[in-house]
Amino acid sequence: MIRVALTDDLAACQALRRRVFIEEQAVSEDDELDGRDGEALHLLATDDQPLGTARILIEGATGKIGRVCVLAQARGQGIGQALMREAVAVLRAQPGVTRAKLGAQIHALGFYEALGFRAFGPEYQDAGIAHRDMELML
Repeated sequence: MIRVALTDDLAACQALRRRVFIEEQAVSEDDELDGRDGEALHLLATDDQPLGTARILIEGATGKIGRVCVLAQARGQGIGQALMREAVAVLRAQPGVTRAKLGAQIHALGFYEALGFRAFGPEYQDAGIAHRDMELML
């Protein structure tokens, strides 16, 4: 059974992100390892082993959800949705946080729209990949 929860296991989260972003999507290590993990909350999806992760940074009234990834062999099982639902629940529980924001890869816009996020602003490049900002008012 898939379990999604806050975690202190930063090594597991970073290993997942290395596999998905650096190895699979060819994001540079400098772009992926931005030095902000220490100030973030981390979610880990597991089923006997780590399968997916997400990172939450809180900046004033906005919670920024990022580094959302699921191992290729575990995709299509609802793990990404479970990670996002838990990230939103974590943000709703934070005093003063009224908005969730994320930078979505263009191919994933529909995934986030189905979870209630709406795109805003222009398309931009992040680590060489086309993105748009999205938000969900809490």
